[in-house]
Amino acid sequence: MTKRVKWSISVLILLFIAGMALYPQIKNWFTASKGGELIPSAPVTNQKKALNINAQVLRYQSLTDKTISTGSTLPDEEVDLSFETSGKVVEIYFQEGTHVKQGDLLAKINDKPLQAELKKLEAQIPLAKDRVYRQRTLLARDAVSQEAFEQVSTEYEKLMADIELVKANIAQTELRAPFDGIIGLREVSEGAYASPTVRIAKLTKIKPLKIDFSIPESYSSEVKNGTKIIFRMDNAAGLMEDYHATVYAVESKVDENTRTLKVRALYPNENEVIIPGRYVSVEITKKEIKDALAIPSEALIPEMGKDIVYLYKGGTAQPVEIATGLRTESQLQVLKGLSAGDTIIISGVMQLRTGLPVTIDNLY
Repeated sequence: MTKRVKWSISVLILLFIAGMALYPQIKNWFTASKGGELIPSAPVTNQKKALNINAQVLRYQSLTDKTISTGSTLPDEEVDLSFETSGKVVEIYFQEGTHVKQGDLLAKINDKPLQAELKKLEAQIPLAKDRVYRQRTLLARDAVSQEAFEQVSTEYEKLMADIELVKANIAQTELRAPFDGIIGLREVSEGAYASPTVRIAKLTKIKPLKIDFSIPESYSSEVKNGTKIIFRMDNAAGLMEDYHATVYAVESKVDENTRTLKVRALYPNENEVIIPGRYVSVEITKKEIKDALAIPSEALIPEMGKDIVYLYKGGTAQPVEIATGLRTESQLQVLKGLSAGDTIIISGVMQLRTGLPVTIDNLY
C-alpha cells in the first residue's frame, strides 16, 4: 500500500470522527426544507409541559372517626321450658308462636295423687287447731305442763309444713311463663311422659333486642355504657337499613386470642320486626369534630419526617408543610398550614415538583 492511499484512509477516518462529533449541533441548527434546501431551525427551549390534575377547595366540614364491626342480634331473654318434676302431660294451654304473659299457665302434668294428699292433710287442720286451743287454756290454769302444750303446737306446725310441701309439689306440676315473650314450637303432646330433661318449648323475649359485637382493644376507653351505635341489616325489601341502639354492657377483659372487647347494645324493637340470630354490620363513632378543615388522605405526601401537600397557585404547584390531627379512612384533619379557601392538588401528587405548571381537570 502506497503512502498516498494510507494518507487518504487516515483523512477519511478523521472526517468521520469530526462529523459524528458535530452531528448534534448540525441537527439542532438545520432542518431539511421541502425543496431540499437546508434552513436554520428554531432553537430548542426548556419549557415544561403542564400536568393535568384534580384539585379541591378547602372548606370546613364535619369529621367523624368511625370503626365498623360485625355482630348478631340476640333475644333479651330466652329459656327452654321444662317441668320441675316428672309425670304425664295432661293439658297444654298455649298456641305455638304466640305471645304469652309472665305467670301464664302453659302446660300441666297429672297431680291427682298430690291433690288427694293435700285434701287429706287439710282435713286435719280443725282438729289440730282445737288441740292447741285446749292445751293453751289448760296451760293457763296450770292443768297441763308446758311440754304437753309445746308438743301439740309442734304437731300443728308440722301439719301446716306438710301442707305447704304438698302445695309446692303441686306447683311443680304446672309449667308457667317466667317472663313475657313469644313461645316457640311445641315439642311434646298431651299424654306424653315429661321429665325435667324434656323440653316442652322455647320462650323468647325480643322486645327489646340485644346487639352482640366486638371492638378493637384500642377502642376500650371510648366505648362504654350509653355509647350510641348504628347497626345495619337487610330489610324486607332486601335493602340495607340503619337502626340505632345504645351500649348497655362492656366485657371487663380483652379477649387474648382476638385482642377484641365484647360489647352489647340494646335496641327497643317495639314492633318486633327484627328477630334474633340476624347478622348485622355495626358502626361505632369514636370521635366527631363539627368544624374540621380536612383533606383527602391521598393528597398527603410524607417527606423526610414532614407532612407535605401541594397547593394550586397561579397555574403552578407549590408545596406546603402541614400539621395533622384526626385521621379517618379517607380524610385527614389539618391543624396548621392551610386555610379555608385554599386549593389543594389531590391527584398525581407523586409527580409534583415546586413550580411545576399544572392544569386543573376537575375542581371539587
